Amino acid sequence: MFLTTPGHSGRILSTDTVYTGPIFSVLKQTIDTPDGLRVTRDLIQHAPAVAMLALTVDDQVLVNREYRVGVNRESFALPAGLMEPDETPTAAAMRELAEETGYLAQAVTPLVAIHSSEGMTDELVHLMLVTLDVDQRTARHFDQDEFVTTALVPLDTVITAMRDGRITSAQSVAALSYYMAFIRPTQDEGARRFEKH
Repeated sequence: MFLTTPGHSGRILSTDTVYTGPIFSVLKQTIDTPDGLRVTRDLIQHAPAVAMLALTVDDQVLVNREYRVGVNRESFALPAGLMEPDETPTAAAMRELAEETGYLAQAVTPLVAIHSSEGMTDELVHLMLVTLDVDQRTARHFDQDEFVTTALVPLDTVITAMRDGRITSAQSVAALSYYMAFIRPTQDEGARRFEKH
């Protein structure tokens, strides 16, 4: 019953733009919350994004290594990128995957959309399951301030890296966990049924 009742919205009393950049803006808002509080909050207004769990038929996962300012080091994560205005998550996943990794998506299936940190940003990340054919490649096209190293890594190794803290990207952990909890078991069951016939 608790989870079936939709959450109530707050009443935004004022909004001031503190900063505007190419990817996000920072707003200061005064809000009357649904439970009767009046609060002042900083909101990072962020473009929507996609993150791709890209798998080959033999369970290799496409993993990126890229410098990230939030941790001031290279970070391991699934391929991801911002959506263009009016772009669907599927189209964005196909475009970003090709631009960032050079691999072409054979099939794209939505998994789930997540709010990366709803206490401070409105960023919505669409997690997508992508099927890869390793022989289907194209030229990569990085942004001017971007460089990404990409490798195919066995799924078991990626899960171990997530478990022991080498992969800490929230969207990567969410996509991998969602896949292992909800998608992989049904695929394994389907394979077992096929083997019986």
